[in-house]
Amino acid sequence: MQRLSLTRLLPAVLAILGASLLAVALFAPFVVRSYRRRGELGLGQAVLAFGFLLYALALLAYTLFPIPQIDAAWCAAHATHPQLIPLESLTDVARLQRGTGVGATLANPAVQQLLFNVALFLPLGAFLRHYTRRSAPVVILAGFGVSLFIECTQLTGNWFLFACPYRLFDVDDLITNTSGAALGVLAAPLLRLFDRSSEIPAGDPRPVTTFRRFQGMLVDLLSVVVLGGLLAGSTNVIAHFAFQVWLNDSPGGRLALTVLSTWLPAVLLLAVPALRPSGATFGQQAVRLRRTGPDGGHPGLRILPALLGGTFGYYLFTGLEQYWPGLSFLPGLLAFAAVVLAWRPRSHRGFSGLISGLRVVDAREPITR
Repeated sequence: MQRLSLTRLLPAVLAILGASLLAVALFAPFVVRSYRRRGELGLGQAVLAFGFLLYALALLAYTLFPIPQIDAAWCAAHATHPQLIPLESLTDVARLQRGTGVGATLANPAVQQLLFNVALFLPLGAFLRHYTRRSAPVVILAGFGVSLFIECTQLTGNWFLFACPYRLFDVDDLITNTSGAALGVLAAPLLRLFDRSSEIPAGDPRPVTTFRRFQGMLVDLLSVVVLGGLLAGSTNVIAHFAFQVWLNDSPGGRLALTVLSTWLPAVLLLAVPALRPSGATFGQQAVRLRRTGPDGGHPGLRILPALLGGTFGYYLFTGLEQYWPGLSFLPGLLAFAAVVLAWRPRSHRGFSGLISGLRVVDAREPITR
């Protein structure tokens, strides 16, 4: 029983981990696209998009995992043939039925499998209908196509990656999966409760809110992490294969990793964009914000203390604390101040705006000077 439970949980765990990692990597382009296309990004839209990502990976994981130890002996002991008789699963339902009533029917393993196959594709129909706005027949046909691809993947042992198939091709799965996609089409209007389109044109200004400021901060934070991870990770691997050394084994190498993982991405994504007339970091540009001086004009030299008091300063001091431990309190202090002062007061200028005198406004507002 415990082994069976772990077997069923493994695909779910893999899907959650994979979706979380992909969400981090794709968060910045998703925010940019949402603000360019819709002019905003609501919490419901973000939750729904993550739900779609999680579902897609769960569908993939439950198709592929768990993978048994496949060899010639396993293939001989588990030889299977495609099940090509439509509605043959109803025979299994009758054979495994014990007792009468709803409870006994739901306890039937064959019924559970049928319901699972329907439920597995219900979200697919709903998501495809919601995001593509295609007609019901097109969405149902797409659901059938996805199901057919999965069944062929199972029939061919993951497209001949393995010596034999370890899952059964079942024509009834095509029927139940496609039925699930059809039910998903009917359920698609419910997704609009999470993803309501604004009536304001995408090019019109929006209020600067706490949630919007946090979105920009999160884009900055995650973008530096992703770019820094790619730069430091690839350089470390190249150094190992080219020179048989790991950079973190020497003081100079550790400094190089700090530069690549923290300082260089912070300069490229936070400092360089902020030196433009808009005074906005990459994350602020993503959510269509810009900085202005007290008179509504360009930030000028005030951008320098703003950078030190913002996300750039956070990463600067994070890299320095390993060389000057006395600075270790600064990153946490900056993060706390940024969160509190982006929430209150109503201007949402943040700690960087407080020490620099700059304001944060919608980038679509006209420049007064």
